[in-house]
Amino acid sequence: MGMEAVIALMEATPRTPACVVSLSGNQSVRLPLMECVQVTKDVQKAMEEKKFEEAIQLRGRSFENNWNIYKLLAHQKPSEEKSNFSIAILNVGAPAAGMNAAVRSAVRIGISEGHKIYTVHDGFEGLAKGQINEVGWHDVAGWLGRGGSMLGTKRTIPKSCMQNIVENIRKYNIHALLVVGGFEAYEGVLQLVEAREQYEELCIIMCVIPATISNNVPGTDFSIGCDTAVNAAMESCDRIKQSASGTKRRVFIVETMGGYCGYLATVAGIAVGADAAYIYEDKFNIHDLKSNVEHLTEKMKTDIQRGLVLRNEKCHDYYTTDFLYNLYSAEGKGVFDCRTNVLGHLQQGGAPTPFDRNYGTKLGVKAVLWISEKLRESYRRGRVFANAPDTACVIGLKKKTVAFTSVCDLKKVTDFEHRMPREQWWLNLRLMLKMLANYQISLTEYVSGKIEHVTRRTLSIEKGF
Repeated sequence: MGMEAVIALMEATPRTPACVVSLSGNQSVRLPLMECVQVTKDVQKAMEEKKFEEAIQLRGRSFENNWNIYKLLAHQKPSEEKSNFSIAILNVGAPAAGMNAAVRSAVRIGISEGHKIYTVHDGFEGLAKGQINEVGWHDVAGWLGRGGSMLGTKRTIPKSCMQNIVENIRKYNIHALLVVGGFEAYEGVLQLVEAREQYEELCIIMCVIPATISNNVPGTDFSIGCDTAVNAAMESCDRIKQSASGTKRRVFIVETMGGYCGYLATVAGIAVGADAAYIYEDKFNIHDLKSNVEHLTEKMKTDIQRGLVLRNEKCHDYYTTDFLYNLYSAEGKGVFDCRTNVLGHLQQGGAPTPFDRNYGTKLGVKAVLWISEKLRESYRRGRVFANAPDTACVIGLKKKTVAFTSVCDLKKVTDFEHRMPREQWWLNLRLMLKMLANYQISLTEYVSGKIEHVTRRTLSIEKGF
């Protein structure tokens, strides 16, 4: 927002109206100042006149959505009538903070919709082995703030045990699958969809809630757990930097997780003020490394006598963490010394952050409501039959709206070899990372924020999150 404000001033003419720099769906936007003031006054007026419904609407659709979800989950509401549908919920991939919040809200909304809810232990492997239990409202009490995965999670994908999975879906009469997990969850559901031709039992509703610290699932800007992971990486880097205070000049090379996806390294790098962040998506060569070392050598001659370099674990086959350590040590000899740190599983974090708790809760609610709607649509002649592409989706946050995207459509935009989407929104942030590390950058590549309007009309149209 600070960078956007300066660019807005540089682009302004005498006729440009005053604006407020704001974040909308994690992208910088500019809102006309007078419109913001007017809406703020309208909220105050509505509160004074005790028009609370109007005040809620004027605060924006996201505020309204939060309020409605709170009311849904706060107290147990026994369903008016039991539906004939049953939903199975499972965790797949590596543990991510916020998974339990998603399972909790999904179970409770499912029960209040009248469905029978099963939880599956140990992912697709548990589904194949029949580790399936029916759960009630109170079985998920206290799950909201728990880290990791209470159901247990495994990376096994269905291809290896398809026959057993199909048999258990038939045995327990499961009509919908809600899979909370990372790239394996998405890949697993895609395999189940592709096997629909062979097995009629797989013609059921399926939904993936992305939950991984790597943030590498297509169809969403954010995965559950990546906010907690960035916080954990940031706290570790802050402590590492602090260890050098008062010592001689020192550069730290820190390795982050994330597979081939450089989200963690980039966003943590911005949060801790890193001098460089090496990632797979932003190709680099020996000349880039040389200029980084020279830049740090120059920096060490000033008052700032600490450097921090982040490296994604799979950013390069040959420029490994040890290689970088040796290069920086040799080139910086006599100017600074070097230390390496591999953060490892610290990054999975402990308890989920407020963002991940709320995000998990919202996705759990919206996913089950979507499943309920699809179940009613595809219920014919006493059974559920769903083989259309839009009956197996990934739920995700795109800019500022929650969207459901078919896994078949997402297959076209996925790099399966490197396990990530082909296009990623956060790569635009790398320019800011370089600028803040005092590199000369060209602002022609900078995508400046658009002017958006905020009035009663725009607030009423917006979907919100």
